[in-house]
Amino acid sequence: MPAESDIKSAVRAALQSEPRIGSGFRLDRVAFTEDDSLVVEGEVESVAAKKLSLERIGALPGVDLIVDRLHVRPAQTMGDADIRAHLRNAFVQEPSFTGLEITELKGAAPARISSPPEPIGDLDYEVDDGIVTLNGSAPGFSTKRLAGVLAWWVPGSRDVINGMAVPESGIDSPQSIEEGVRIALKKDPFVNASQIRVGVRNRIVRLTGLVPSKGERDMAERDAWYVFGVDDVINEIAVES
Repeated sequence: MPAESDIKSAVRAALQSEPRIGSGFRLDRVAFTEDDSLVVEGEVESVAAKKLSLERIGALPGVDLIVDRLHVRPAQTMGDADIRAHLRNAFVQEPSFTGLEITELKGAAPARISSPPEPIGDLDYEVDDGIVTLNGSAPGFSTKRLAGVLAWWVPGSRDVINGMAVPESGIDSPQSIEEGVRIALKKDPFVNASQIRVGVRNRIVRLTGLVPSKGERDMAERDAWYVFGVDDVINEIAVES
């Protein structure tokens, strides 16, 4: 195992080598635990910066397991109660979740907010200091991924930990990730999904097409990054001149 001072220097160098991580990265703590896991704690500007940081750190020699405590700077400061309210509305209003038993966890008093007569799965969610945790059993990867995207869309979310289980018969694949990205784009009211093409190789998403503004181009890329299982996004969407 490398010395802690050496790994800190290596982590900082790795992060500085990736321009997409941005200058707003704040690294608060890098330390090995007793079982040689590397704890990385700090704040980043975006989900893209978070995923890219973890990828760069994980590729360093001597790093076998990362304890991820990187959180995203929220677009809007919100209390946990407000975040829960946004999640409650998003999950209950999502048509594809009508068959899910949905429970809001708050301390020792969970609240059932949706209880279909014959549930096809369940979704439990809780919020702690802006960090959203999703658990339960999703009928498939598309449900798991959409739940994560909806949680990331809440402007106060600092992180989304998606622990929803998928049946053993469910097999994740690039095609499944592609479907998740397409669903996210289609659900986003600020993106015209019909103008965007999605391709996935391994866990890398490539976006192409033509949109009327840079803002829509950027929103499409953010949506792709929000999808569970996406490791990188190559944005080749053109903007109308």
